[in-house]
Amino acid sequence: MFDILMYLFETYIHSDAELLVDQEELTEELTRAGFHQEEIYKALDWLEKLADLQNSDENPYLCRDVQNSIRIYTQEEMTRLDTECRGFLLYLEQIKLLSSVTREMVIDRVMELDNNEFDIEDLKWVVLMVLFNVPGSENAYQQMEDLLFDVNEGPLH
Repeated sequence: MFDILMYLFETYIHSDAELLVDQEELTEELTRAGFHQEEIYKALDWLEKLADLQNSDENPYLCRDVQNSIRIYTQEEMTRLDTECRGFLLYLEQIKLLSSVTREMVIDRVMELDNNEFDIEDLKWVVLMVLFNVPGSENAYQQMEDLLFDVNEGPLH
């Protein structure tokens, strides 16, 4: 499913083509690209739920966007998000790329992925997808995109 999300994101994000609204047409395109129908439906459902999170009038999270708060992860979340991933989320909050609300959106979407192996590179893509879908996050999206594609070679000092 994650491969389909990556394919859609990379195919449509910087192109002039709009993401096909017709689910049947999109499913056919993804099938022609070699993806299995069951995985396609899961990916489309994942995207729909992401849109629902940001379009909802209600905040589905118990948090408010508060500074100096600490996120306590459940055992299931810690299993999916290793120490490096959790540290990266904290870093993104500290540099103000994520708010507590967008962090929760990222965690929600990560927990809905059905892949067994998940690493920090996958997390970066999920963060990028979430920020792309949150109105008013254009600056944060651009900074995250720079972080994702910026390859540091050698010492940083």
